[in-house]
Amino acid sequence: MKKNFKILLLTVFVAAASCSFTTKSFEDPDKDKLLIDLITYVMDKWHYEPADLDDEFSAQVYEKFIDGVDPIKRYFLESDIAEFEKFKYNIDDQIKEKDLSFFNMVYSRLDKRMEDSKDMYDKALATPFDYTEDEMISVDYDELGYAKSKKELEARWRQQLKFSTISNYYDLLEDEKNKAEKEPGYTKVSDEELEVKSRNTTKTSLKEYFEFTDDLERKDYFAVFLTTIVEQFDPHTNYFAPPDRDRFDQRMSGKLEGIGARLQKKNDYINIVEVISGGPAWRGEHVEVGDIILKVKQSDEDKATSIVGMRIDDAVKLIKGPKGTKVTLTIKRVDGTIEDEVITRDVVEIAETFAKSTIIDKGDKRYGLINLPSFYFDMENYKEKNSATDVKEEIINLKKEGVEGLILDLRDNGGGSLRTAVDIAGLFIKEGPVVQVASSGGNKEVLKDKDSDLLWDGPLVILVNELSASASEILAAAMQDYKRAIIIGSTQTYGKGTVQNVIDLNQWLRKNDVGDMGAIKLTTQKFYRVNGGSTQLEGVKSDVVMPDRYSYFDVGERDYDNPLPYDKISAANYNVWDGYIDFDKTIENSKKRIAMNEQLKLIDENAKYIKERRDEMDVTLNLEKYSEEIAKNKEEIKKFDAIDEYDNKLNYRSLPSEMETMKQDTTLREKRKRWHKSLAKDVYVEEAVNVLQDLKLNNIKSKMANIKN
Repeated sequence: MKKNFKILLLTVFVAAASCSFTTKSFEDPDKDKLLIDLITYVMDKWHYEPADLDDEFSAQVYEKFIDGVDPIKRYFLESDIAEFEKFKYNIDDQIKEKDLSFFNMVYSRLDKRMEDSKDMYDKALATPFDYTEDEMISVDYDELGYAKSKKELEARWRQQLKFSTISNYYDLLEDEKNKAEKEPGYTKVSDEELEVKSRNTTKTSLKEYFEFTDDLERKDYFAVFLTTIVEQFDPHTNYFAPPDRDRFDQRMSGKLEGIGARLQKKNDYINIVEVISGGPAWRGEHVEVGDIILKVKQSDEDKATSIVGMRIDDAVKLIKGPKGTKVTLTIKRVDGTIEDEVITRDVVEIAETFAKSTIIDKGDKRYGLINLPSFYFDMENYKEKNSATDVKEEIINLKKEGVEGLILDLRDNGGGSLRTAVDIAGLFIKEGPVVQVASSGGNKEVLKDKDSDLLWDGPLVILVNELSASASEILAAAMQDYKRAIIIGSTQTYGKGTVQNVIDLNQWLRKNDVGDMGAIKLTTQKFYRVNGGSTQLEGVKSDVVMPDRYSYFDVGERDYDNPLPYDKISAANYNVWDGYIDFDKTIENSKKRIAMNEQLKLIDENAKYIKERRDEMDVTLNLEKYSEEIAKNKEEIKKFDAIDEYDNKLNYRSLPSEMETMKQDTTLREKRKRWHKSLAKDVYVEEAVNVLQDLKLNNIKSKMANIKN
């Protein structure tokens, strides 16, 4: 393990080096039991803070799994729960003994109850609902008990379906009303016909839902059970079944190999729901949204395979493939024609996950903004593609355009590669520690920027919100501790101060006759700021706090049931950046502006209103009262329209190189147009520009004291 220690530190998510030196044998022919054995072994050996498999652990798994498979309590009966209860404090023992009795019972009962419920929803939607009845439904399902009988369960289905349908019915009635007002002589559709249509819409949604669940197999539910077990160690430890591991790799790299289209199953057919800009399907104009894929044929096959009725995961496996290989798709067009399309697969980059920048003009001043959605990297070759290299390139291009200040937007950035966060920090400081990483057993490593080059020495602002997490927090915390940037945003960031590694479970199997075992993403380390404080639970406190829509929501690590605790370690040696002469004064000026800003007062009021609405758990199913409630809400929220109508009076434009690309790529042009339109309404960007204007650079460097607590 010692030689792999530094490798483990470099990335938040990385396949762990082989640990197959263990003498423990994993040879159970039953795949499910083998998985249980493998997972418990890995969790005990490599989790940062292994949980005790005791009765308390058992009770948590019991409650979470049942709640996970039946969250709104419309399948299980009270009698089912009574049978399950006998396992409540025995699951820990069953895990140790590879006994699957609890899972088997819950799975088989769920399968039966879901089949029974198909008749229930058919029956409930067969006749019109009575919307004159003074009826309420509670959507606080945590407080809802399980139905005592099938009759009571049928009544629950009827009420929940009425809740879904009243929304459809109201919308249809409003549409007809608006058409009659706008089109003289318009013949309105009767209320009775609209009521039938609204029930059919609900029925179609349920039919599609059950088509999806019918595709799920026992192994899919067992993967949920395994995830429930490992999540009791901490919220970020997960089991990845083989397809989930592939999706995770794609998210981290922002890349996939295939035809470049997003697929969805509907009524037994695989539909194309998006053609990814720049991908092979887009470049060759092979398909369009709405097309249906009927068959798939590989280049070395004589006969095509029908994918009608196939599980979407299995269909995707046939369609995807290595770069350079050809696949023939039999396509049913939107107009009904059927054609074969030969597509050469390629690496498809999911552009919306990558860094992008814009130039901001304010009077005769020019600033740059870089939006970074995630800290991505190529899982196989870090140098080939990573967020640090891309951010560096954006800064170089912005400098060529003469920008005087830089905004790094990390809002909604959930993290990713720790190494890229360290590399990005190095673009803004000459050298020094960026983050401290602790492993179980007290080992500590300080990750440093060792490159003395300073790419950007101008004013820097970092935007964050409650959803900025993990690597985002490391970067923001380092820049805050160095006083290199002013952090603007929510009261605090997400509060995820842990490091995860992905471990392939197949590496322990000497012979594998049971197929791919998947992988585990588990927490192996915690990270700490250079000042010694953890970002766990506490997150990063903004220098300048601005209200947003999440201000009164339970968002963040602290809102999980079992997060790892906050703690502190000793500080690293680092020197506060000496490039500003008015750092604290700039923060005070910003706070004064925010206190007087009417737009922000309105955003704060809107956040409170949204919180109040979300906390309302009782909803009327009487159409007259339902309509009155909506009319009242519409009236109340009119004053919030000004939030979307706001204009920050800043001008945005793409870099020259991107503008050249947009001449050919109309999709990219439309994406940038929408992004700039949204930035023009962004009061947070406006304040970031104000802060950049206020920050004065100290050209006469003063020697600062060495900081160490």
